Amino acid sequence: MAKVLILYYSSYGHIETMAEAVARGVREAGASADVKRVPELAPDEVVRKSGYKVDQAAPIAAVADLVDYDAIIIGTPTRFGNMASQMKNFLDQTGGLWLGDRLVGKVGGVFTSTGSQHGGQETTLQSTQTVLLHLGMIIVGLPYSFKGQMRMDQITGGSPYGASTLADDGEGGDRQPSENELAGARFQGRHIAEIAMALVAGRPAERK
Repeated sequence: MAKVLILYYSSYGHIETMAEAVARGVREAGASADVKRVPELAPDEVVRKSGYKVDQAAPIAAVADLVDYDAIIIGTPTRFGNMASQMKNFLDQTGGLWLGDRLVGKVGGVFTSTGSQHGGQETTLQSTQTVLLHLGMIIVGLPYSFKGQMRMDQITGGSPYGASTLADDGEGGDRQPSENELAGARFQGRHIAEIAMALVAGRPAERK
């Protein structure tokens, strides 16, 4: 059985919700899914005043955990068209894994959240994929076989680079992931897990 890690950072719970949907898709494919999050970097006072969601059930990941998985799916909100600093800080600590080729050949994917429809979803997905490529990972996005990303009857996240959601309702209020966006996250999780399982099955026994 392929092992898949869903590694995320979430300030207000949107990416946390998407991560659980990705995990459901992974399990639907018959792979195992672990959901973990990266450490918070913001000071406690900022976290409290900003109303960050602190009651997240996922355990904190360690960089060394990454080698234990056949696929790693990254979830991060957008910060000015790039990944959140909490996720970047965590990935910046993988130099030793990079040096030892420990992540080469693993499947990688990314999903994200932005405050607005044009808030940098695709640049965040692609810039995060760049890091995974440097680590030697095989990038898998959200193919157009998920037809929900082409819907025109509603505002929705989703692109061929990965699943996404919009976190603002357009009036400064909170917007939770829609059913279509969650369906995209499940699809991406299932798709990545299926590819990871195929790769695991095809490896020589000594490499499994």
